[in-house]
Order: sequence, then structure tokens, then C-alpha cells
Amino acid sequence: MDMNDILKQEIKEEYKKHHLDRPFIVAIDGLSGAGKTTLVHQLKNVIDNVVILHIDDHIVKREMRYNTGYDEWFEYYQLQWDTIYLKEILYEKLHQNEKQLLLPFYNKEEDTLTSKSINLPPNSTVIIEGIFLLREEWKTFYDYIIFLDCPKEVRYERVLHRDTYLGDLEERLKKYQKRYWVAENYYLEKQTPLKFAHSIQRV
Repeated sequence: MDMNDILKQEIKEEYKKHHLDRPFIVAIDGLSGAGKTTLVHQLKNVIDNVVILHIDDHIVKREMRYNTGYDEWFEYYQLQWDTIYLKEILYEKLHQNEKQLLLPFYNKEEDTLTSKSINLPPNSTVIIEGIFLLREEWKTFYDYIIFLDCPKEVRYERVLHRDTYLGDLEERLKKYQKRYWVAENYYLEKQTPLKFAHSIQRV
């Protein structure tokens, strides 16, 4: 039985214990390059009534998170998302058993936000995928937490070859060193996400 089959079974078993009148909420957390998006694509067709949300779809416009006067790592961790707003319109609405969510979706090419409606079918499982999901504002809202624990060397190689939009290899490395990796280390130390995960998948 491979990891996907195991996770599918784990989620289904935990779902059976869920007797609240609202969706069953699963977090798939992990640092950059851990394989979160790939895992979600593999799971989405094997879980009934599933709704997939990618937290990176709901970031703010560039002017809110770049050249703000704060350190780059701080901009990424604290300003990339409007965490309080998402808590109110996403997490709290899920717990209130709303049948429809109205969420802002970010368009990278145009640097704009567009509101879209997400319908939630009865007895649904909502999988939220992304980095920093166990931050203080959000961590109490999940019913089941999966953390993908991938070796640093593997993750670093993946992102440096993946994120060509950041520039050449030297520019990518500089960006990760100043912005992304510092924020990830802060997250691991501040929120200790592995302590809260119900399932740690070493990939």
C-alpha cells in the first residue's frame, strides 16, 4: 500500500468519526517543495464530496507584501495573506456550515483579486493545501492535519529548479535565502507544526 492509499484510508477513517454539522476539514501542510500540490491532485479523485482549496490562491496584491519596509521574510510570513480576513470568510464560515464560500482569488499576471463562489456539497470534505497552515490564526480549525516532511536538500533543489519566474539561478537562490527559507525556519520554530500534525508523511 503506497502513501496515497494510506492517507486516503486515514482520511476516510477520521471522517467516520466526524459527527458535526459542517464539513470535515483537512489540512495538508509542509514547506516549499515538499510535494503538497502533487499530493492533493492525487487525492482529489479518491475522496467523496471533496472540495480542494489552495491557500496560495488567496494571497494579497503585490503592494501589500513587497517593499513595505519590513524584512522580506516578514513580508512573506505575515503579509502574504490577510490571515484575519481569511479566518473570517473561510475558516469561520466552514465551521458555521455555510453552503457557499465567497473567496478572493489572486491573478498573478494582472496582480488583481477576483471574488468567486465555492459551493460546498452536503457531507463534504474540504482539503486546504498550503504552507503555514498551522499559524496561530488558523490552526484550531482543522479536523485532521497532514504534514509533509521532506528533506531540506530535496526541497531546496526542487524549488530552485521550479521557480524560474524569480530569475536566473543566482536570483532564485538569493530570493529564497532572504525571503522564503527564513520565514519557513521561523514557522518551524514558532508554531512547531509537526507537534500538531495527526499524520506526518516523510517523503
